[in-house]
Amino acid sequence: MSLSSAISNAVSGLTAASRGTEIVSSNIANALTPGYARRELDLSSRLAERGGGVSINGVTRMVTAGLIADNRLAQADVGSSRTVATYHAAMEKAFGTGTEASSLVQTLTDFESALASAAARPDNETRLAVVLDTATALAKKVNDISATIQAERSKAEKAIENDVARLNTALEQVAKLNAQIVTLSAQGKDASLQLDARQALIDSVSDIVPIKEVPRENGRVALFTSGGAILLDGTEPARIGFSAVSSITADMSTASGALSGLTLNGKPLGDMQHTMFNGGSLEANFAIRDQIAPAYQQQIDAFARDLYDRLSDPAIDPSLAPGDPGLFTDSQGAFSSADETGFAGRIAVAWAVNPETGGQLWRIRAGINATGPGRSGESTLLDRLGSALSASRLPASTSLSAVPRSLQGLSADLTSVAATNRIRTEAGAMQSSARQSGLQAALLAEGVDSDKEMEGLLALERAYAANAKVFQTANDMLDAILRLT
Repeated sequence: MSLSSAISNAVSGLTAASRGTEIVSSNIANALTPGYARRELDLSSRLAERGGGVSINGVTRMVTAGLIADNRLAQADVGSSRTVATYHAAMEKAFGTGTEASSLVQTLTDFESALASAAARPDNETRLAVVLDTATALAKKVNDISATIQAERSKAEKAIENDVARLNTALEQVAKLNAQIVTLSAQGKDASLQLDARQALIDSVSDIVPIKEVPRENGRVALFTSGGAILLDGTEPARIGFSAVSSITADMSTASGALSGLTLNGKPLGDMQHTMFNGGSLEANFAIRDQIAPAYQQQIDAFARDLYDRLSDPAIDPSLAPGDPGLFTDSQGAFSSADETGFAGRIAVAWAVNPETGGQLWRIRAGINATGPGRSGESTLLDRLGSALSASRLPASTSLSAVPRSLQGLSADLTSVAATNRIRTEAGAMQSSARQSGLQAALLAEGVDSDKEMEGLLALERAYAANAKVFQTANDMLDAILRLT
C-alpha cells in the first residue's frame, strides 16, 4: 500500500468517526424527544481501486414499521373506547348512584315518602308543600338528565368538528413533508428530521381514525384508513368535511336532516361509506351523537311518560277528564304519545298546585281540577297517588322492555343500565390502554439507549485516535523521504 493510500484511508476513517460522533451526539440529545428515531451510520468498505478505506453510505433510521402500524391501530382503539367510556361515566353521574340525595332513585323515593307523609295528615299544608317540592325536584331531575344527554350530544358534535380539523391539518402537513423528503432524497441529503416529523404527525391523529401507512417511491407515503378511505396518495390530501351545529335538541337527527355526516372531497358519505372511518374517536363521537345518547333519551322519555301516565289517570284523580294532565304536565299541557321524544326535558309540575304560579296546594289533596278544597282530612287521592307510583304495570312506551314494574323499579333499572354500561366500557378502555401501553413500551425499547450510545462514543473515540495515529505516521514517513531529497 502506498503512503498516499494510507493517508487517504486514514482520512476516510477520521471522516467516518467524526460523522459517527455527530450521529451519537444527536441520539443522546434526543433521547427524550417524542417521535425521534435512533440513527445509525451506514458504512461499507471502499473499493480497492479507490485505495480502500471506509465509505459513508448514509444514515439509517432504526424503526420497525410493523410495530409502528400496530401501535397506531391500538391508539385508534384507545381513542374509541375512552370516548365511549367517558360518555357512559357522564350518564351514570347524571342518573346518580345508590342513595345519593340527587340520584333519580332517591329523588323519586323522596316524592313517594312525601305523599305517604301527606296522606297521614292531609290537613297539614306544610306536608302538602313538601309534596309539591319533591314533585318539582323529581321533574327537575328528569329535566336535568335529558339536558345532560343533549349536552353530551353537543359535546360529541364539537369533538367531531375538532377531530376533522385536526385530521385535515395533519394530512396537509404530511403532504408537505412528503414533498420535502422527495426533494432532499433527490439531492442526496439526509431527510431523517422530516421523516421523524412525518411519523410524529401521523401518530398524533391515529386516535381519530385507524391509519395505515403505505410506502411509495422516493420516500413518500400514502395514507389510508383501515376501512379503505384514501386520506393521502399523491401530492394532494383528501379533504374531509363536516358541518357542525352549535347545540343539539332531542328531536334533531341525521334522518331529519338537522345533523350532518362527513363529506369526502366535497361528496357526502352514506351510512355504508361512513364505516370507512370506523375504529377511532371520530366514529365513537358519531355513535354517541346518533345512537348511544338517543337510546338514553328514549329511556328517560319513557320514564317521564310512565310518571305522567300513572298520575293522570281519571281512576286515580276523578277530577280529571280523559286526556287531562295530572300532577305532572307536558310544559303545562297534556302529553301526546306522538310527542314522546324529548318529553323528559318538558315534564313539569302543574301550575294549578303551586301557589307561586297562582295555584292552590289543596288541589294535591282534593284533585287537580277540583272545584273546591273539599274535606281537609280526606286522604283518598294522596293514597291513590302513592299506590299508582308503586303499582307494578307494563310501561306504555315501546322504548322500554315489556316487563311489569313499579316506577321505583323502573328508575332503578335505568340507573343500573347506566352503571353497567360505564363498568363495561371502562373495562374495555383499560384493556385497550394496556395493549397500547405494551406496544408503546416496545417502541421505546427501540429508541435511544444512552448507555449503549456512550459505549459507541468511546469506540468512535478510539477509532478516531487510531486513524489520527495512522495519518500522523504516514505523514512523518513522507516528511522523512522529503528530507532525504
